[in-house]
Amino acid sequence: MVTTLDISKKIAEAIQQSGLSQTEIANKIGVRQQQISCYIHGKTLPALDTLSRLCSLLDLDANDILCVEKTEIF
Repeated sequence: MVTTLDISKKIAEAIQQSGLSQTEIANKIGVRQQQISCYIHGKTLPALDTLSRLCSLLDLDANDILCVEKTEIF
């Protein structure tokens, strides 16, 4: 089972690798810096539209952030 902590760790890693500050990311995706901090520390999770903008900014796949394994459908 995926937990909030699992997702927050993935978000924190992606933000760290981006080299952008929390404030820069917040400004670019339209949220407050405090929200970014909450995502990183597992206090809250981003709404789907916010997650989509975050993934676009950081060039990420939402499935990776949400710890979803990709399976082939036949």
